[in-house]
Amino acid sequence: MGSLESFRDEVRSWLEKNCPADLRGKTRENLPRKRYDAWVRTLGSRGWAAPGWDTKYGGGGLDRARRAVLAEEMRAIRAPQPTSFGLSMLGPTILEFGTEEQKREHIPKIARHEVIWCQGYSEPGAGSDLASLQTRAVRDGDEYVVTGQKIWTSGAPQADWIFCLVRTDPDAPKHEGISFLLFPMKQQGVEVTPISLLDGSETFAQVFFDGARAKARDVIGPVNGGWTVAKRLLQHERGGSNPEGRARGTGGSRLVDLAREYVGVEDGKLADPALRERIVQYELDSQAFAITMRRAAEEARSGQTGREIATMSKYYWSELSKREQELAMHALGTRGLGRKGDGYDESELLRTRAWLRTPVNSIWGGTSEIQRNIIAKRVLNIPE
Repeated sequence: MGSLESFRDEVRSWLEKNCPADLRGKTRENLPRKRYDAWVRTLGSRGWAAPGWDTKYGGGGLDRARRAVLAEEMRAIRAPQPTSFGLSMLGPTILEFGTEEQKREHIPKIARHEVIWCQGYSEPGAGSDLASLQTRAVRDGDEYVVTGQKIWTSGAPQADWIFCLVRTDPDAPKHEGISFLLFPMKQQGVEVTPISLLDGSETFAQVFFDGARAKARDVIGPVNGGWTVAKRLLQHERGGSNPEGRARGTGGSRLVDLAREYVGVEDGKLADPALRERIVQYELDSQAFAITMRRAAEEARSGQTGREIATMSKYYWSELSKREQELAMHALGTRGLGRKGDGYDESELLRTRAWLRTPVNSIWGGTSEIQRNIIAKRVLNIPE
């Protein structure tokens, strides 16, 4: 393996060739879905969508120092960060709880972004009280037959597969008798009904199962022991498996550029003093959060960090991301409507849609209220 500097040169050269200018400065939220997926597949073909995973599973096999170099160079050109349910949540869970056969079957497809996943957790009667879920899976030979309903299933209309919590023992206490099951969405017995959101998108959906089939070999972890697997995946979702990554949504420099473009500059300073002060405070908070997450990552590598860091990072990140989008809309002003002359500016409409979607961040993975309750109980030791 060559030096870090030679690797840095390799990364820069590759990014220059493979990350076009129209992608830079964009995120998953403000890129068309097909464009974003194509970019992640390009990264995956190089092993850099999952740079720390073993090469035998389609990852990059990079050590910590080289992963840091890759991240630095991607940030330097503001390349979109690869993120998906598979990469950030399911992949790490399978690597921890899956059999070798399951790892070889599913992890390479996740690393190369060949399979799009959705998450089957919430139900109409089981949201914050997730363990009350009622979706059933009944064993039938080498398969399970799945019946029930999920809701707020992000990405279900586009998903190829679902990782789903199902009740395999209805007579067990509610936290027991649950299994963590994988199965394809494109089959008879699965019906997806999109839910229209305020921003005009339909990324959420209701999903109905009526005799859907799943292979018994695709239960991750023990049968009836899925609650442990489910909780671990939630920690990955909230940022516990990669605390550094939880700071990825913060964008003080993007806000500065946006404000300069739309508000203007006077005497070298942003023309709106009140907005300038709010952006400075946001940037300070953002940097403090990023430093905290890097420290948490170092502690996690040495086994020092309690898993409550996932709760704290998810809560703070989701609230910070809302502030970011609110400041962006303040800078855009009436242009946030997307109106430009006689037409509409697509990039501005995408920013507005990102703002409309941001409140969702404080709901998924456990609401901010739930996170505060957990922090009060497990971190601050405040009695109920």
